[in-house]
Amino acid sequence: MMLSTTGTSLVLFPPKDIAGMLRNDTESINSTSTDYGHIVREFPAAVFNPTSPNDIASLILFSNNNSDEPFVVAARGQGHSVRGQDLAPEGVVINMTALSSGSRIVVSEIPSLGSYADVGGEQLWIDVLHATLDHGLTPVSWTDYLYLSVGGTLSNAGISGQTFRFGPQISNVYELDVVTGKGDFITCSSTKKPKLFYAVLGGLGQFGIITRARIALQPAPNRAKWVRLLYSNFSAFSSDQELLISTSGKMERDGFDYVEGLLLMQQGPLDLSFYPVADQPRIASLVNQYGIVYTIEVVKYYDDSTKDTVDKVVEKLTKRLSFVPGFMFEKDVSYEEFLDRVRNEEKMLQSLGLWDIAHPWMNLFVPKSRISDFDSGVFKDILLKQKVPAALTLIYPVNRDKWDGRMSAIIPDEDVFYVVGLLHSSGFNEWQAFDEVNKQLLQFCHVAGIIVKQYLPHYETQEDWKIHFGSNWQSFQEMKTKSDPNKILSPGQRIFNS
Repeated sequence: MMLSTTGTSLVLFPPKDIAGMLRNDTESINSTSTDYGHIVREFPAAVFNPTSPNDIASLILFSNNNSDEPFVVAARGQGHSVRGQDLAPEGVVINMTALSSGSRIVVSEIPSLGSYADVGGEQLWIDVLHATLDHGLTPVSWTDYLYLSVGGTLSNAGISGQTFRFGPQISNVYELDVVTGKGDFITCSSTKKPKLFYAVLGGLGQFGIITRARIALQPAPNRAKWVRLLYSNFSAFSSDQELLISTSGKMERDGFDYVEGLLLMQQGPLDLSFYPVADQPRIASLVNQYGIVYTIEVVKYYDDSTKDTVDKVVEKLTKRLSFVPGFMFEKDVSYEEFLDRVRNEEKMLQSLGLWDIAHPWMNLFVPKSRISDFDSGVFKDILLKQKVPAALTLIYPVNRDKWDGRMSAIIPDEDVFYVVGLLHSSGFNEWQAFDEVNKQLLQFCHVAGIIVKQYLPHYETQEDWKIHFGSNWQSFQEMKTKSDPNKILSPGQRIFNS
């Protein structure tokens, strides 16, 4: 069987055992030529539909042994990158969802680890949630949106409001099965092939494709007290957030289980759907009065054993906080409903044709010592003064000591740093205007000397990548040479493939 595409140099004569898994029909090619961002479009030569991890290894071995030159390969789960990171120009996109037939989520327990789940890299976190809840168990660290693949989030970090306490998802993995860029199938952990294990976690797909992850579990709560508190003053807002993520003493044991924050901005659009309809006019009035209203979002989980005391715990925790009096709002929902909260918004946007549009997102890690300067220079001077249409803007602190420095994910060198996410969306022909805002934001940080790190990073040159990785660049490059010498994997990251 020969596969080729007009305008590409890739010609494949694949081995018989995988030939039938390669597709180059128009639908397959077009569906894998862009991602959730809808900004970058690059056409692969073929799409590979494996039935097992061994098929993936065979494909990569075939690429390495190609007599002409190795072709690039990108693993694609849900295609939720926003700058073409999961694309394979003139190469092969691996459709990881093809692995999902059969049971690829297995819950187990052993004395040395406790409860855990062995999960296929292609599996969605929402399915991991359902499978573990059937056993009364749950992973401890999540992303805000659950319809993402396990391998995809673990290749980046996987963050949300639980990160301050449990660390990112990559800090809650015991073991991985990985197919390296050489085509080797390797099981690795902190004690078995540890260098590969730590490199792959947060490694942006550069060293291997995750086909299985062993994920830590704990007993699952039943319900969640979901609270939002509004602030007109950034200093009070950030001070209270930092108090809430404190790891000292009782605050860690008895504090909130989830801490995030978001902005409500005068220029709108305002999403007030969380709040009672009767309160929405006075919230809008508060936003109009101050221009920006900062919102702390916290959650306290509970079950039958704590249902009689949870309200007192929430009251005690919020009593110390300096939110605007009378602007505390609360919901009581199931644990699953809270974790899957973005799904309803997704369905609404899909119904309006506003889901599959351009997403020029910018996600940053900002040092705590400069977050006030960031607020003044970005939120107030750039976004508010220029009346940039308000994206969903997230801002919340996390603790550095919950991250493992041996992993590839890059974070600021301070004990506490902030996650800032500007989740813009726009028409296909309008994303450049938001991208200019992103560039203006980064330029401000550069001039002001605020050393930020991109999360879900996107850079155009290797020099920029070297700056991003800093002192970790040499070890990152050495691991690439060792595990993927022909630079086959994840070309869309543009780290080693310009």
